[in-house]
Amino acid sequence: MKLLRNSGILLHPVSLPSTPGIGTIGKAAFDFVDWLSASGVGLWQVLPLGPTGYGDSPYQSFSTFALNPLLIDFDDLADRGWALKEDIEVPDYIKYDGNIDYGSVVWWKTAALKNITSKVEKISPDFKKAFNSFCKQNSFWLDDYASFRSIKSHYDDKGMWNKAWPKELRNHEKEAVEKWNSQHKDEIHNTKVTQFFAFTQWNALHEYASEKNVEIIGDIPIFVSPDSADVWANQKYFQLNASGVPKTVAGVPPDYFSPTGQLWGNPLYDWKKLEEDNFSWWVLRVKQMLKLTDYVRIDHFRGFDAYWSVKNGEKTAEKGKWVKGPGIALFNQIKKELGDLPLIAEDLGEITDSVRALRDKTGLPGMKILQFGFDTAERTSGGLKNGFLPHTYKDSNCVAYTGTHDNDTTQGSLNAMNDDCLSLVASYLKGRFVSADEAHIMRTSGELCRGLVSLCYSSVADFAIVPLQDLFCFGSDCRMNNPGTSTANWSWRMRPDLLYGDEGVRAGMWLKEMNILYNRNAK
Repeated sequence: MKLLRNSGILLHPVSLPSTPGIGTIGKAAFDFVDWLSASGVGLWQVLPLGPTGYGDSPYQSFSTFALNPLLIDFDDLADRGWALKEDIEVPDYIKYDGNIDYGSVVWWKTAALKNITSKVEKISPDFKKAFNSFCKQNSFWLDDYASFRSIKSHYDDKGMWNKAWPKELRNHEKEAVEKWNSQHKDEIHNTKVTQFFAFTQWNALHEYASEKNVEIIGDIPIFVSPDSADVWANQKYFQLNASGVPKTVAGVPPDYFSPTGQLWGNPLYDWKKLEEDNFSWWVLRVKQMLKLTDYVRIDHFRGFDAYWSVKNGEKTAEKGKWVKGPGIALFNQIKKELGDLPLIAEDLGEITDSVRALRDKTGLPGMKILQFGFDTAERTSGGLKNGFLPHTYKDSNCVAYTGTHDNDTTQGSLNAMNDDCLSLVASYLKGRFVSADEAHIMRTSGELCRGLVSLCYSSVADFAIVPLQDLFCFGSDCRMNNPGTSTANWSWRMRPDLLYGDEGVRAGMWLKEMNILYNRNAK
């Protein structure tokens, strides 16, 4: 699928301002779309939208199909007549400003949603018809997800592969699950209603974005959480032992982010079994996400060529091995059933010729990260060489970023640079030699960070996307995620003035100027 030249901002909805505790897909999300549209920005990239568990990572979701209930906007529920004003009152312990306190938000919203979903059919006569239609259309994942969450709420908060779960339920035995469902109808019903709320609000936001010529880029993690309805309901598609425990788990070897590698702990797929079923489960994943978004970034694309397999129980990812993945067969099947692939390959990490060949066979655009362009750049008599620097891009079929959710903010990365690297960045931007002293001044003023944002937008890459933090030259305290750590991640929120105040207006005007200057007004 040929990408049209366009620009985008990376911001997860939880980071939106002006709502209690956490960003939602209510008014602030619509206002953000308006801001993007007015700025000439045609792309909004989000992180995975699923319900999160321990660690709050959107890449470790309880379901690859469900939406995160924390994104539900309570004011919108009241406006639709699905909640009473007294049911959406905000407790004193919930903050409007500053980073997300997930513990408080989960405690408040979970209880409030339980109360709201239990009475919605009584206060909204027209609710049931739309809800029943939603359940029917989504039964292929919704039924198992609702059962999973019900069982989990009774037996544990650590994961299904411990002995707290009865064996017949842990193994997803049909009769046992049906019996459980019949005994916990209200819980299961409330989970389904919650998902109906979330999908209704998201679909309204997506439709509004389309009207404003803003397309949404979604995100599919290659792997799913071991503690998820996906694994529980589809155990034959994963490398599990007789007790259902993962035999091997996913990760990556030592890399840029960690000297001991990253041990993600996700169960690995049994790709042979998946291929025997024509990759039907994977086709459904992509199809579902493309209903919610316009493009999909597939995380850890190199894992489709070969994935890093670590024996379950290892403390780090150092002792693993590369195992061949499904390759082009998976993408051929997806294309056969869904047509053109509006997908983006996250082709970062240890990329081999084989991975590049797979990416080229699929025709998917890869990713170029400007931050990676300087810290490993080679200075030779023939010039500066690094595949992430714009002058080395071989064609436009790629997506350029200043950084991603896994990187430090661009200002944060500049703050951490030594004099030589800082001088190199400044010299590259200025087109002349810049001393370390001058580069320090440029860094402090924000000139270097803004220059890298402009460089990203000016590149030949079809899509150019920057995290919102980089637009405002925010430092490391505004970083979204620090790979290899499990605390203080995913919690950053933008200040209201960045969307509604003068600073947001100035940033929007600058974006509009760049989009015109660099011809990124695709529509």
